[in-house]
Amino acid sequence: HVQLVESGGGSVQAGQSLRLTCQDSRRTFSRASMAWFRQAPGKEREGVAAIDADGKTGYTDAVKGRFTISRDSSNNTLYLQMNGLKPEDTATYYCAAGPDYLVRFSAWQRVGDFGNWGQGTQVTVSS
Repeated sequence: HVQLVESGGGSVQAGQSLRLTCQDSRRTFSRASMAWFRQAPGKEREGVAAIDADGKTGYTDAVKGRFTISRDSSNNTLYLQMNGLKPEDTATYYCAAGPDYLVRFSAWQRVGDFGNWGQGTQVTVSS
């Protein structure tokens, strides 16, 4: 049973925008740190952005100022607004859920700390 389901990926030109959505069917969504990771072919999965239950956020340097993570606990949904997309943003994007303290202690970029994952949505940015 898949509990995290991503959507919103696609193919765009450089400079355009996409909004990714992650629907979480778990009861613990409101108490979890939620994150977006991405994985490009031949590369390791990397943390992109995360948000805790209080709305505290973290971003990897490569996306600061371009991406915005947000959450809506009324409908268990996580978002990633991606503006100014670049070809290097091309990857499969994954939604992940983990303990709430991860963002508070700036420890949200380790794959192994997140126990629940979606199946991914592909983002392709052409120049």
